[in-house]
Amino acid sequence: MAGLVAAGCVFFPGLFALSKRTLRHVMGWSEGDAATVATRLVSSAQAVMASSAGCIIVSSCRDIVEDRHWLTNAYILFATPYFAYDIYAMFLCHRYKLQVKGHQDGGVRAVAGFLRREALMVLHHVFVVAFCFPASVLWRQGKGDYFQALLFLAELSTPFVSLGKVLLQYRQQHTLLHKLNGVLLLLSFLGCRVLLFPYLYWAYSRYASIPVYAVPLVAPWQCNLGAALLWPLQLYWFALICRRALRQLVSAPPADG
Repeated sequence: MAGLVAAGCVFFPGLFALSKRTLRHVMGWSEGDAATVATRLVSSAQAVMASSAGCIIVSSCRDIVEDRHWLTNAYILFATPYFAYDIYAMFLCHRYKLQVKGHQDGGVRAVAGFLRREALMVLHHVFVVAFCFPASVLWRQGKGDYFQALLFLAELSTPFVSLGKVLLQYRQQHTLLHKLNGVLLLLSFLGCRVLLFPYLYWAYSRYASIPVYAVPLVAPWQCNLGAALLWPLQLYWFALICRRALRQLVSAPPADG
């Protein structure tokens, strides 16, 4: 257990440092640009690994409650340090943006500004580490690997989020790639995050042969609490994505001819 956590503590910051160094020396980018893109690359790498693990586990579970797969707990232990690393990486990107704007303060004021700007994302990451980790590894007592794997698949939308932010950073929002990425982001976020939580309850209702509305009455309180806190965040972020997509569609320049 400790070995997997330690591996995650080394892998994600190490991949970030390697990516940033490579982008600086090969592409000739500034420290801030390299750090921002490196953060997106690490997020995408984690998402690909989580989604791959989710697919493997889901495909191997016939009994969605009792069947187990060794990869479930292994990936949880390995990936949990990512959420702590990502908070620090986001803060670094925030600090570099301040420096570009001429603000040199990297102390308490920068931290306070970062926490105000990224409050929901920071709270999400803290909740994953402080609550979802023990709930997934300890409290569920080895049951429900199928449902845990579906939660891994929520990360499928992250590479599209990351690519979209990089394209916006380099003012490529009117390119075909950005538009295609936007469509894939909407579909993946809708399917893998917004509709995920209703599906979890529907899948268990079929397994237990009970109505969907009765599932919260028999589900562990940890599951209900996690869904009650995480699902509204997904709905909020999806609304922001839709609003941003609509704004870009309305403001798109007319085609020539």
